[in-house]
Parts: sequence; C-alpha cells; structure tokens
Amino acid sequence: MGWTPLFLEMKDKKVLIVGSGEVGNRRTIRFLEAGANVVVVGSHVPEDLNDLGATIKPIEEIHNWVEWADIVITASADHELNQRVADLSGEKLINRADFPNKGNLIVPSSFFIGDVQICIFTGGKSPLMSRELRKKIEKVISPEDVLQLELQSFARKILKERLDDQKKRRSCLYTILEDQKIKKLLTEGKLEDAKKYVNELIISLNNVKL
Repeated sequence: MGWTPLFLEMKDKKVLIVGSGEVGNRRTIRFLEAGANVVVVGSHVPEDLNDLGATIKPIEEIHNWVEWADIVITASADHELNQRVADLSGEKLINRADFPNKGNLIVPSSFFIGDVQICIFTGGKSPLMSRELRKKIEKVISPEDVLQLELQSFARKILKERLDDQKKRRSCLYTILEDQKIKKLLTEGKLEDAKKYVNELIISLNNVKL
C-alpha cells in the first residue's frame, strides 16, 4: 500500500468540490472549517454552504475552476463528470470520493477529542468499520487524557526554557505523566491546580528556579 498519513495546512488553500450530495457537502464544511477557499460545483447546492463561505459555480465553468484549484474533490453522482474532472486535473491533488483508489489523495474519517484529532483509514475496505472503530476509540480516550495533554504542553514549554538537556526534559515529562497526585487532580478536573503542582515538581526534580 503506497498511502501514508499526512496533515496539510489548509488555510487559504483553493479547493474545488464537484458534487452537492451528502459526501460533497461534508467535504465542503470540513475544508471551510480548516480555513480553505472552497468552490462548489453542483446542480443542487444547499444555500447554507454559501452562508458558511463556499462559492457556488455552474458546471459550465468547471474547466476554469479545475485550473484554479490546489485540491480537487470529485463527489458527484455523475461518474462521467467525475472522470472528466479527474482528466482535467492532471497532476493536481485529487480526492476521488467515488473511486478513492483512482485519486492521489484520501480524506479519511476524522474527529476530535479535545485537541486530539484522530483519523481512521481502512483503505476503502469498510466505512462501517471506520464508524465502529471511532466508537471504540472515543471510549478509550478519557477527559483526564485530554487534560494531561494540556498539562504536558504546559510543562514542555517551561522545561524548554529552563533545561537544555533533552533527556532530562523527557524524564521530567514522564514523571509528570505518572505522578499520582497529578492524576488525582486531573480526574477532579483541577487543571490549574495541576499546573501549580507541576511548577513545584519541576523545581524539585531539576533544581530549576522558575
């Protein structure tokens, strides 16, 4: 399998979405939320997509908008139109929602738990299993894990300012991760108290004046 997961900065990227069905609408909202400039070509594009910031264009202008786009999404029920757009796209990044393996870009199932973004890609084998796996993952990652992420970020910033030794920084972060008092504070939702305690803990572990 030649696919590899990547995260792409989408702010101000130009995205053309061909199709106004359920899949095309989801893709439109997703790319708009990521800060992209989105043009939608379709026969029955919902007005609310325009309200969200998408630009709606007629199919007759498809050639111009393919040239304009950085990324092309084919999600029309018209397979001939999808193929025509794919042919026009040349070497551009293209997500073939109709036939994923015919494109060179996959838009996987994606969701957030706090600031953790999780993507699931089954190679197109089973959208149903993607949903089931999502349910399982959502049960495993706890609110305490999300708070621990915030705390680790807080601690890393302090340690990078105060300690040059990477091994010592990593050791401190592991100590924070396993500290029972911190776990208790996070279970109680007391992130700010945990941050204060982390300051004290870093001082005691590294003799660093903060």
